[in-house]
Amino acid sequence: MSTPLLEVKDLEVAFRTQTGLVQAVRGVSFSLERGSSLAIVGESGSGKSTTAHAIINLLPGTGFISGGQILLDGQDLTKANEHEMESIRGRKIGFVPQDPMSNLNPVWSIGFQVEEAIRANGIASGRKAVKKRAIEVLKEAGLHDADRRLKQFPHQFSGGMRQRVLIGMGLAANPQLLIADEPTSALDVTVQRVILDHLESLTRELGTTLLFITHDLGLAAERAEQLLVMYKGQVVEAGPSVEILQNPQHPYTQRLVAAAPSLASRRIQASGSLAAAETAMAADAATAAGDTIDLIATAEHRAEVLEAAAAQPPAIVVENLTKVYKIRGAGEFTAVDDVSFQIAKGTTTALVGESGSGKSTVAKMLLKLEDATSGKIVVGGNDLATVSSKEMFALRGRMQPVFQDPYGSLNPLRNIGNTISEPLSTHKVGTKASRRERVFELLDQVSLPRTLVSRYPNELSGGQRQRIAIARALALKPEIVILDEAVSALDVLVQAQILRLLADLQAELNLTYLFITHDLAVVRVIADNVCVMQRGRVVEAATTDEVFDNPKEQYTRDLLAAIPGANIPLGA
Repeated sequence: MSTPLLEVKDLEVAFRTQTGLVQAVRGVSFSLERGSSLAIVGESGSGKSTTAHAIINLLPGTGFISGGQILLDGQDLTKANEHEMESIRGRKIGFVPQDPMSNLNPVWSIGFQVEEAIRANGIASGRKAVKKRAIEVLKEAGLHDADRRLKQFPHQFSGGMRQRVLIGMGLAANPQLLIADEPTSALDVTVQRVILDHLESLTRELGTTLLFITHDLGLAAERAEQLLVMYKGQVVEAGPSVEILQNPQHPYTQRLVAAAPSLASRRIQASGSLAAAETAMAADAATAAGDTIDLIATAEHRAEVLEAAAAQPPAIVVENLTKVYKIRGAGEFTAVDDVSFQIAKGTTTALVGESGSGKSTVAKMLLKLEDATSGKIVVGGNDLATVSSKEMFALRGRMQPVFQDPYGSLNPLRNIGNTISEPLSTHKVGTKASRRERVFELLDQVSLPRTLVSRYPNELSGGQRQRIAIARALALKPEIVILDEAVSALDVLVQAQILRLLADLQAELNLTYLFITHDLAVVRVIADNVCVMQRGRVVEAATTDEVFDNPKEQYTRDLLAAIPGANIPLGA
């Protein structure tokens, strides 16, 4: 038998804190054969990313390997010095980090950063050769107009485009092992498929070994041969991925599979719709469970809410909205092209489409963070083009955002308590004591311990940071919440909690949501209506059931077909 490319034996990782050592990874062991693929899944804070960072010796802060071995081609990386690790990183082990905004320098152009990585890894030399390889790398990663975009900066790219740049840089040297930490969490399903197909072709042609870190079980089942389930720093289940998902043995794995929208939302929606529930009861009234009756009651209540909402003036009206950017050296670029839609009060409309389709630009114009080139936006009866700055300030109290990037949207110098209470202070709501009490309420609502109030963003996982961002958005009890990829950074268990929380808050407070996402599985669970965007235009708009059950556009059908794990049959 050949020696595995990577062997991890009894890995222990600890972090030094003021109260002593905290064990983040405890006794993790696994091996990876050449050309194979392994996915590590688990909730936020389970030790997935820490394990990946330990392999390349890039542990954050005070983290260090406290025990065990990491063997790459027989070489123990835990004993390698910094100079040896520098020659291994990039050339032998490629790495795609989770957060694209924190890992791209905002003051350097995309082209400069990709070319730097190519030079550093000795892939090409000479200005023309390096530039040519940079364009190739970005095109391989799905950025088709790479030659035109080299001069642009990270802030001019969407979240998905930034992630594609990092993927391109990770693959630039054709490494033996590629570690991808949530490699496609910022990508829409169609681009995700392009990227993952490319990774698979690398595995076949070059013998590249893949180690995925992901919270998407559908993705894990579809793309990785082996699966490792982590919980509280330990491996609780391991084996062939489809086998584990179809027949999970550990209670934690069972919870993960049950909570995954990409795997379970078809069942939720099918049994949750009024028509399906009535059919089930008619077919066999004797065996119709109480759950089915509850589902009918819920569906009937939702139908009443939608009917009542339709009789009221809409919360948001968007008419013929257009946004044109002037790009230096490349002319004009139309990001949003004649977009129109309405959102009824107390309902959820999802804006879906590929990365760069204009979804987030629409959100920025709604929040008046960007000015529209033409068109009209009316929020709660107020035309945003004519409101004064004082009226806009009051309107912002009623309309709150949750942004895509949990790293970039929290101030690293503010502790969590001050971060959540910031909107209350800005709008002069309540006393210091009442604000603190409200912060505790919000932490409870988003399932975080109250002890986090004195912690800082860098001490939290990506999922925890996103929950803090959601808590901050809810602080003022707004009427409208604009959620831009608000659950894309969350593991499936927390995602399920947050989606349930958003649904409960909507029912309780009559909230209106604009839900921007590339994850169609989540859309099916949360949204009443869907607008599908492609290249800045709305190509299809209907109720969620209509879009999923009878999509009219080929583009929409392609999006639905690309949901990872949608075609994997699961156990009962």
